[in-house]
Amino acid sequence: MTRPVLVLRPQPSADATAARAAERGLRAVVAPLFRIVPRDWTMPKMACDALLITSANAAGALDDRLDRRTPVYAVGEATAAAVRSAGFESVIAGPGHIDGLVPIAAANGVRSLLHLAGEHRTAFDPAGLRIETRTVYAAEPVAPPPAFAAALLDGAVALLHSARAARRFRELAGPGHRIAAISDAVICAAGEGWKAGVVADRPTDDALLAAAARLCQ
Repeated sequence: MTRPVLVLRPQPSADATAARAAERGLRAVVAPLFRIVPRDWTMPKMACDALLITSANAAGALDDRLDRRTPVYAVGEATAAAVRSAGFESVIAGPGHIDGLVPIAAANGVRSLLHLAGEHRTAFDPAGLRIETRTVYAAEPVAPPPAFAAALLDGAVALLHSARAARRFRELAGPGHRIAAISDAVICAAGEGWKAGVVADRPTDDALLAAAARLCQ
């Protein structure tokens, strides 16, 4: 029997990853280490040309204060789909990482962005744009469910979608397990001593699952 993949990201993204894993014939165990909690936020005094959304977790903050005709720059296709579901008409999907997204906005003539972000976020080059950032959600740690320990005993490959998840997984499980990281930065955050580790060739869910599949045999 092949090893399962251990999905650690918060809901509802965890179920989306599990569904993609099933499409690849992988057995997924969902055991989120965080939960998404909305945060109150205020609109900036100065209007911005477009919105910047770097996680599908921010889609819940797209309320009636925001004009659905406002262009939205989303970090990747999954985030873009969540934004479109919120009713926005003009959504530009980036390459899966923010460093490749902001230059696209700049090249399109955007001069200012309203960034709806999580409490824990990665710094990025603003590419000369004015960025107004609002914290609209937090990913709060939760105790892992019983399925977490059971999956590790089954030799599961842990899917690490963020540096924060990598550090927390190490704290909870210790090294000696198999991990698949979505980027070089994430696997660096995980540290050393793992039984095996792979990195996705692109920072997307599909690429991460493809990398993890190599360790599931």
